[in-house]
Amino acid sequence: MQFKERLLITAALCLPVFVFSQSTYFSPASKHNHFIDRMEILQGKVVDQNFSTNKPYNRKFAGDLALAFDSLTKAGTIKLSRQDAYNLNSFYANNSEWYNGDETAFQSKKPFLKSLYTSKANFYEHKDKDFFVAINPVFQYQFMAASGDIKNLFINSRGASVRARIGNKIGAYLTVYDNQERGPQFFRNWVDTFRAVPGANFYKVFKTTGVDYFDGRGGITFPATKFIDVTLAYDKNFIGNGYRSLFLSDWGGNYFFLKLNTKIWKFNYQNIFAELNPKFIKTGDYLLPKKYAAMHHLSINLKKWLNVGLFESVIFGRKDHFELGYLNPLILYRVIEGNIGSPDNIMLGFDFKANAAKQFQFYGQLLIDELNFKELRKDKTWWGNKFGFQLGGKYINAFNVPNLDLQGEINIVRPFTYSHYSDPVQYDFPIANYTHYNQPLAHPLGANFREVIGIARWQPISKLFLTGRIIFARQGLDSSSTSRNFGSNIFRANSDLTIFYGYKIGSGLKANLLNASFAASYEVKENVFFDISVLLRNFDAPNPLVSKNTTVVSAGVRVNLVRRDYDF
Repeated sequence: MQFKERLLITAALCLPVFVFSQSTYFSPASKHNHFIDRMEILQGKVVDQNFSTNKPYNRKFAGDLALAFDSLTKAGTIKLSRQDAYNLNSFYANNSEWYNGDETAFQSKKPFLKSLYTSKANFYEHKDKDFFVAINPVFQYQFMAASGDIKNLFINSRGASVRARIGNKIGAYLTVYDNQERGPQFFRNWVDTFRAVPGANFYKVFKTTGVDYFDGRGGITFPATKFIDVTLAYDKNFIGNGYRSLFLSDWGGNYFFLKLNTKIWKFNYQNIFAELNPKFIKTGDYLLPKKYAAMHHLSINLKKWLNVGLFESVIFGRKDHFELGYLNPLILYRVIEGNIGSPDNIMLGFDFKANAAKQFQFYGQLLIDELNFKELRKDKTWWGNKFGFQLGGKYINAFNVPNLDLQGEINIVRPFTYSHYSDPVQYDFPIANYTHYNQPLAHPLGANFREVIGIARWQPISKLFLTGRIIFARQGLDSSSTSRNFGSNIFRANSDLTIFYGYKIGSGLKANLLNASFAASYEVKENVFFDISVLLRNFDAPNPLVSKNTTVVSAGVRVNLVRRDYDF
């Protein structure tokens, strides 16, 4: 690390810490995330400063939302179902550092060895006015059987998580667990093709056909002022309200980042400064090259029910040093990029969220990577017009069935979006594409696709969670005969183009993906689940090496972890 970077991080850590309370976060795929969405929609308005567009969810802000929701249910404004009463109690138990009421309902009647599991949610918990800590085991074993595949498919995970709150000033968290995984054939194809495990970073081969990898994430949070929170962490982020995000998703691996979140009046303004890894082929122990990202997301509540946001990001590569001009938290990145020679990859975005009738939420994103209006008027198939959009909706308590929640979403991304050209002055490969550690930073399909997603979630009884999901996508792939770049592979340099027109969404070799799944999870005890699921996947493309039809049946148990989904 260079001296300038050390100085910047030291300065961030030495910012004055006042007596404003600081919070950690729910994990990006926490079981409580969907309930947090339900609480907001049932209130029929966008929560103050719209914290719910930026994930992972802040525990304090989510706790404030739950208290407001609870008060409305007690006043009779919102009718509380038996399932949501269970969910609310579970939420409080798993967020007890921000709960000051009667904790009897989620305290254990018979703690183990008097000091363990005194709370139903935490293996070990201590709470007083100056210090809170919760320690929990992390475990998952999922057995799978796939049609026409090898035997003994599984995922085995075990580890621990810790979160703490110190003197109402500092929050800290750490989750680390070891994994061995032998997934279905299409999962193994992904690993072999991209040299990456979906959602993870470094891995080793396990018994020829499996992978062995650690998932470690953690960080500290503290307030710089009453209105600005600082997070320094190795983790993931997600910006958006959909199942996918075209701005920034948590689908890929963890990365180091400094995050500033400013909440004032009707505004929420988030800055993320991250260190990433470009595409690489690891052949031994050596220092991987670096690239960097800076992102802004500003959102404002225009109405009680309507929030709109603006997004801006830049991905850039330097010889392992940060471009200091991008540290400016306010100025438009395009201005800085132009002043330094325009070598970087800048994207702009617009998003919205609207809650209606205490049952519906509508949301969307528009992403612009590059847009030339002259070329757009001349020929809409010009390769350099790179953009995408998302449109979706959520319908809770659908058809007046308690806790039956439906969601529909479409995602459309033009060819070459997220890609970039090679910069031979510094690297002989495209370093500024929108990727990290051999995986996309946004949508797992990359670019040049149309996707439709439908999700049904139903909680018929308190401890049973049913989820059905169907994903259909149509994508244009590169030609295997001519090696022509059709813009779906965002790792490929777009500077090798010789044909500049004729690119429509789906241009290239036509590939159709159908991914349909059903899962049932029963919560035996707090955060202990038994799962069964079935996945039907059909991938139709003119490539004999690609797995076509796959049926995967799985069963397993997990503790303080989310179930592994193969949703690609």
